[in-house]
Amino acid sequence: MPAAQTRVAAIMERRTALFRLWGAYYVVTGLWPLIHLASFERVTGPKTDDWLVHMVGLLAAVIGGTLLRASARPTTETATLAVASALAFAAIDVWYAATGVISSIYIADAVVELLLIAAFFVTGRRDVR
Repeated sequence: MPAAQTRVAAIMERRTALFRLWGAYYVVTGLWPLIHLASFERVTGPKTDDWLVHMVGLLAAVIGGTLLRASARPTTETATLAVASALAFAAIDVWYAATGVISSIYIADAVVELLLIAAFFVTGRRDVR
């Protein structure tokens, strides 16, 4: 196999693993408040609108499921969904935790989101079709 093909194959393997991890993180964190809201609130703080927590959780789980489904053959659209979602979650986490609206535990989620974005760019872009 020529060197260029070997490099692309290695990038694909890393990107596939990353999207599997990313997808699993979103599925687990998204379903958690739906499965056990009380434990979710013990960690993240009390919520006033349970329906909104459930809606955001479902959206996160759907994004995660999409990333898992597309992990073997990531596309530009998949990459856009992953990075844009992580940026959106991180922005909300930082803004509202910094202003005291939500628990500072959300800063930990923002760090995870930013690490996922960094990992995406470190794995290379040549495999995205």
